[in-house]
Amino acid sequence: MIHKCLFILIFVVSGAAMAAAQHSAVTPAHRMDWWSARHEGVKDRVQQGDVDLLMIGDSITHGWDGGGKEFWEKYYAPRKAVNMGFSGDRTQHVLWRLDHGEIDGISPKLAVIMIGTNNSNGEDNTAEEIADGIKAICAKLRAELPQMKILVLAIFPRAPQPCPQREKNAKASELASKIADGKMIHYLDINAKFLDADGALPKEIMPDFLHPNTKGYQIWAEAMEPKIAELMGEKK
Repeated sequence: MIHKCLFILIFVVSGAAMAAAQHSAVTPAHRMDWWSARHEGVKDRVQQGDVDLLMIGDSITHGWDGGGKEFWEKYYAPRKAVNMGFSGDRTQHVLWRLDHGEIDGISPKLAVIMIGTNNSNGEDNTAEEIADGIKAICAKLRAELPQMKILVLAIFPRAPQPCPQREKNAKASELASKIADGKMIHYLDINAKFLDADGALPKEIMPDFLHPNTKGYQIWAEAMEPKIAELMGEKK
């Protein structure tokens, strides 16, 4: 009887732990309208093959198609890169996309991930949950593309001055960085490149205090260029 009760207790505790782990940031979720069309476009591109670099994220990554286009053409187009940034995406949306064809049939050398700021709005997700989402993306990529290296970027600073949301993102990034092993998964924090000495985020770099402009994309590209070259096995 004692053994039976112990088994039941272990089962209940294990079930509770599993339930706690299943939150929105790690539950793949679909979006609608233009998002679906962009998803199909990414699938069409990867089905053509010849992909060496993936840039995965939200509107900040999506912006390589806009304000960052000049530097995309300079640094990433020659590396056979695919822009997998979708405006408004959260970790759960990236997970859905990876489950539905965006990495099928390709063998990239490197994926760069910058995701999580949209999960941090209000009480939507905690720092711990955001980190879980980033880790889940890395786990999916490692399972599906085991020869590909991953570079996780710290979530970029937002808001004119330090604030609770920026602190939440910083904590999420720090927690997510624990997954880096220095071999297949790497972590890079370039946030200081965007900030003044007092922690202010200049409007001249991110006019809405969230999305980089052309100058911001230049800073981003130049700051991570040495690491990308290293991870892609290029000689400099």
